[in-house]
Amino acid sequence: MIFLVILLFFCVIFLLVSTFFSDEVKASKERDPAAKSTLEILLLYPGLHAIIFYRVSHWLWNKRVPILPRLLSQVARSLTGIEIHPGAQIGRGLFIDHGTGVVIGETAIVGNNVTLYQGVTLGGTGKETGKRHPTLGDDIVVGAGAKVLGNIEIGSNAYIGANAVVIKDVPPNTTIVGVPGRITKQDGKKIDRSLDHIHTLDPVMQQINELEKRLEALEKNRPSPKPKKNTED
Repeated sequence: MIFLVILLFFCVIFLLVSTFFSDEVKASKERDPAAKSTLEILLLYPGLHAIIFYRVSHWLWNKRVPILPRLLSQVARSLTGIEIHPGAQIGRGLFIDHGTGVVIGETAIVGNNVTLYQGVTLGGTGKETGKRHPTLGDDIVVGAGAKVLGNIEIGSNAYIGANAVVIKDVPPNTTIVGVPGRITKQDGKKIDRSLDHIHTLDPVMQQINELEKRLEALEKNRPSPKPKKNTED
């Protein structure tokens, strides 16, 4: 009898979570090739667990319940390695891959269908009060170890490369790499969320390559030196 009650309880929890967090489960299936089933995602994905804790703590935060929202966020950090402040505003379909070391600050705003890899920080600069964390649009990818700092805006469909440090606004449909983050052209095309991290264009190398091409062109167009006249006659 007790076994049946426990089984029924877990079935109800499974149905509730898979229903209310269907966008996040779907995002995990689409963006993680290792995801085999909904049950696996619900049981074993710390990114999803952190989002569940966040939704509850955020609701309590909006109701101005003292202490408990922050307590839940700290419990979630201990269990998942992901720290999301309950005051942050997060849209649907967030996918946090692996998740260890991910930090999302109090005044951060995250749009829909955003992907964050491990070690990502959406933080402040330590100099401001009020709105001091970044705002991310929709369909954004933030690569492993990237730091997005301050009250800046990241346009929709942007891609932030691994370990980039971004402290200025980023226009939509662009890729940012390097320290500090630099824009590399993507010809205005929407960024694919499954973009291969190791083949991201480097704007510094692009400039170096362009300079090398210009030098080669100058060398080809340079006139040949005239032969010296023999004055010993």
